[in-house]
Amino acid sequence: MALESNQPISFEFFPPKTEEGREKLLGVSQKLGQLDPAYFSVTFGAGGSTQQGTIDTVLDIKKQGFSAAPHLSCVGSTKENIREILTNYKNNGIDRIVALRGDIPSGMLDVGEFRYANELVAFIRQETGDHFHIEVAAYPETHPQAANAQVDMLNFKQKVEAGADSAITQYFFNFEAYIRFIEDCDKMGVHLPIVPGIMPITNYSQLARFSDMCGAEIPRWIRQRLIGFADDRESIKAFGADVVSELCQSLLDYGAPGLHFYSMNQAEASLAICRNLGVDKA
Repeated sequence: MALESNQPISFEFFPPKTEEGREKLLGVSQKLGQLDPAYFSVTFGAGGSTQQGTIDTVLDIKKQGFSAAPHLSCVGSTKENIREILTNYKNNGIDRIVALRGDIPSGMLDVGEFRYANELVAFIRQETGDHFHIEVAAYPETHPQAANAQVDMLNFKQKVEAGADSAITQYFFNFEAYIRFIEDCDKMGVHLPIVPGIMPITNYSQLARFSDMCGAEIPRWIRQRLIGFADDRESIKAFGADVVSELCQSLLDYGAPGLHFYSMNQAEASLAICRNLGVDKA
């Protein structure tokens, strides 16, 4: 099955720290760009620690002829700082933003003028009207810092009501979690495109570490298979591509409004999944 025209794909990058990393990422974006993605998003470090790197990477992507969507987190920021960033993006023809609260760096005492992502979304709307398509984060398995699932759903609703256009989920491997999340949104009267975030599997220890931090559950049967492969990286990649491709196919069949791949600045794992889905144009 190929993705329908109303089921676009997109990919997330993080700002490279070296010139070598920058050159590599430009190559990765060219490879993934052959799949005609809707956009590439670029992360924003905790407390704005990669602010300039995010801006530089976004402009590099735009120079290649692709649409770019910078992440913008508000923890540790002031309204004036956010206003300057928004103006810079507008002046450079950027019209899509992923608006997040962001992680609070260890030891930070002053979280800035924004406490929550809904406040950032409202500020962007206040300052720029409808110029930006605003994406927000969604958590089918509940945000790890939320008191409970019900509170997390109310927080998500606040972001939507503040002016979000669409949402990208934290990655997950439980298809049922996404379905339940969509059903819960419907019950609360929350209606907007909620795009599943997809994490390719290439390294078990890295995946386990990320999943523990962000609260994404790795089903036991997947964990046990990955542990059994030990250091056999090719088997891990092959198994990961099959498992994630099956998840993506189920999501597309269900009617998910697209797929957003957490690429980790790599092309091959995402390309393998796209080939399995019949959407590889490369």
